[in-house]
Parts: sequence; structure tokens; C-alpha cells
Amino acid sequence: MISLAGRDILHAWGKFVFTGIGLGLLIGVTLTMAGVYRGMVDDGKVLLDNSGADLWVVQKDTLGPYAESSSVPDDLWRSIRAMPGVAQAANVTYLTMQVGRGDEDVRAMVVGVAAGGPGVPGWPPQLVAGRQITRGHYEAVADAAAGVRLGDVLKIRRNRYTVVGLTRRMVSSAGDPMVFIPLKDAQEAQFLKDNDAILMQRRRTEANPAFNRPAVPDLLDAVIASQTSNSHVNAVLVRLRPGFAPQEVADPIRLWLRLTVYDRAQMEGILVGKLIATSARQIGMFLVILALVSAAIVAFLIYTLTMDKIREIAVLKLIGTRNRTIASMILQQALVLGLIGFVVGKITATFAAPLFPKYVLLVPFDTAMGLLAVMAICVLSSVVAIRVALRVDPAQAIG
Repeated sequence: MISLAGRDILHAWGKFVFTGIGLGLLIGVTLTMAGVYRGMVDDGKVLLDNSGADLWVVQKDTLGPYAESSSVPDDLWRSIRAMPGVAQAANVTYLTMQVGRGDEDVRAMVVGVAAGGPGVPGWPPQLVAGRQITRGHYEAVADAAAGVRLGDVLKIRRNRYTVVGLTRRMVSSAGDPMVFIPLKDAQEAQFLKDNDAILMQRRRTEANPAFNRPAVPDLLDAVIASQTSNSHVNAVLVRLRPGFAPQEVADPIRLWLRLTVYDRAQMEGILVGKLIATSARQIGMFLVILALVSAAIVAFLIYTLTMDKIREIAVLKLIGTRNRTIASMILQQALVLGLIGFVVGKITATFAAPLFPKYVLLVPFDTAMGLLAVMAICVLSSVVAIRVALRVDPAQAIG
């Protein structure tokens, strides 16, 4: 039986090889798409790991600094630090924006880190080159994915920052490289209005009839100062003392400070379940479409090969070959085609993954599931050809 299927494959080896390569490219795209999803999930987990936080304290009724806008006073960390079970509390800002790099710009997440140095929540845990930020202004640590080198100058809003250190795999949930700068600079970049905006706001305020009364200048200055203040941050990162459970510390912060607090599991659920959910559904649709196309290719080739040897199948039936033997021959051909395609697809995905702009994570589990799926598709695709073969009349052998 094996020899019979093998001889037939060798007889039409050209069709098998070229169809296997085409099928392999589709399988390679499928494995790569699954790797893109895995990479997105891993980026989110790496973002949380690198923050060094056990709790994220954010504006009430918001989803936190990674999913939507959040603004809390920058002196709030002192109150949080005094809570039982809190070992460290540090301000942090996150702003995804275009960062100038020479004549070009790059999409990056600008992170403002509080003073204190490495070990403080929010700081990059380790560098691959250079040093950490030591000055209060105009120094930056950037991820190598931003395409920068030590000594490069980055333009963020109106200021320029010298890259003094490089990190690796410090990215946002969207895969954008992170750029770390001092907190005060980051607050200015995110919250402080430019001079033109301040001037226009002053004119609108002066034109407001409600200010046409004595002592307007003092009141006007107070209003302008409140509207141009940058004394806010996006979140407070909290690290717990040993022996304290996250909810044990989070509940008093929610109760007394009227803020929203997320622990690691909740924040991971937001990143994966909300930010990545839409992309996951899109990738899932692509995988279904690719699976249907792969099934159609296998079914078409096996059906064509079966129709080409209708007379030979009739001869086999005439000499007493059982239907099970004929069906097994066709099934084996489909499985061999699927195996060739999977090997080509795995090789393609492995070499193509580093070329993608987003992080692609190929895990053994997805490879194993991909192999099982390909074999199942081949089995189902061979059903039509097997039914045609079993209906062949032995009389056709002598017709």
C-alpha cells in the first residue's frame, strides 16, 4: 500500500513539489500571523514586567495609562507611600508620539521617570549599552528598536535629548520602542501648552465678560496658571512590601484616595482583553481564510490526481483491490502533500519572522497545533477524491 502511494507520488512528483511549496508559503504566513499575535501578547507582558510595579494607581474610572488617558496630581505619591504595605511609590508619565531622529522621526512611547535612579518603579531595569539617566534634564535612555545609538540626539517637542543608554525589548503594548526621559521634561512635553496656545487662551479669557471686574489681573493670572500647569502625571507605580497581598493594599487606596487601582492580573487583562482584542479577531479571521484556501488547494490537487488515474483505479478494483486500500492510497498522498507544505511553511516563517517590523514570537505549541491542523485539513480535503475513486466502475478498465 505504501509502495503503491509512493510510486504514484514519484510519477507526479512535479505537481507535488510545486504545490507543496505554494501550500508551504500559505502555511508560513499562517504561522507568522500566529506569531504576530503571540508577540503582541508578549509585548504587553514585557511592558508590565519592565515597569517593576505591583499596583497601578490611576485616575478614577479609567483603564490606566496604557489603554486611555489618565491624569493624577504629581504629589499624590506621598499619600500612597504612607499607606500600609507600600514599599515604593513613583510617578510616571506615558506619551506615544513622533520623536525626531535627525531628519526623520520614529513612533515611540516617551516615558517620564521619577528621580531616584535604577530600582525605582518605571525605570528601565537593565541596559545593553551606556548608562542610566543621571541629570535632571535633556538625557534619554532609548530602546535599540528605535534605531538610535549612544550620543544621538532626539527631539521631543521643543527640547533635544542626548541618548546616554540603550535598552532592549522595552516596548509598548503596540510594539513601539520606549524612550525614557526625566519626569519634569516628560510633564512639560505632555501637559504644558506652547506659547501660542497660552497667548490664545489669555485672549479668550480676557474677552470673557465674567472677568470685567476689579482685580481681574490677579484672577486672570491664576486662571492662566491653572490652565498651563504641568503638575500632573499619568499614574503612580506602587511596589509592595513582602507579605502584603495586592488587594490588601489596593482597597484602602480606592477607599480613601478615591482612585482606581489595578494589580498585575487586572492590568494584563486590560492589555490583552481590550487593547489586543480587536487585532486578535482580525488575525483569527485571516487564519480562517488561510485555512480555507489551503484546504481548497489540497482538495484540488488530490482530486486532479485522482481523476488522472481513473482507469488505473478501475484496474485495481478489477483485480480485487479493496476499497480501503484505494482510499488509504489517496489519503497518504494528501498527508504527504500536507507534510511537504508544513516543512516549507515552518522554514519560511522562521526566516521571515526577524524581517517583520513587529515582534514575532514563534512558540512550539503553535507549531504543534499548526501541524495537527494541516494534517486535519489534508484528511478532510481528500474526502471528495476518495468518494470519486470508490464510485469508479471496474468495467472502465476494459472499456
